[in-house]
Amino acid sequence: MGQKMDAMTDAVKEGGKTVGGKMEAMGESIDDASITAMVKSTLLYHRSTSALNTTVTTTDGVVNLAGKAKNAAEKDLATKFVSDVYGVKLVVNNMTVE
Repeated sequence: MGQKMDAMTDAVKEGGKTVGGKMEAMGESIDDASITAMVKSTLLYHRSTSALNTTVTTTDGVVNLAGKAKNAAEKDLATKFVSDVYGVKLVVNNMTVE
């Protein structure tokens, strides 16, 4: 009976690792809509950037920025802030400087 109990315990442990691994992988992935929302929130939060003049689209973790920046510094800051958002793989900044 001791061997059966050990076998059951091992099976539960292995099962837990598998489920935990799958749950962990699910927790790490983030969808494009969530990334877009976080990017917009980030741009709104920082006074140096204008989220109102910026269009954000995300495809497979690649964030595209479009719109108007007041100056080159604002455009560069937007790229920096967006690249720091969780889930962003690449930032393509197509903003124009007014």
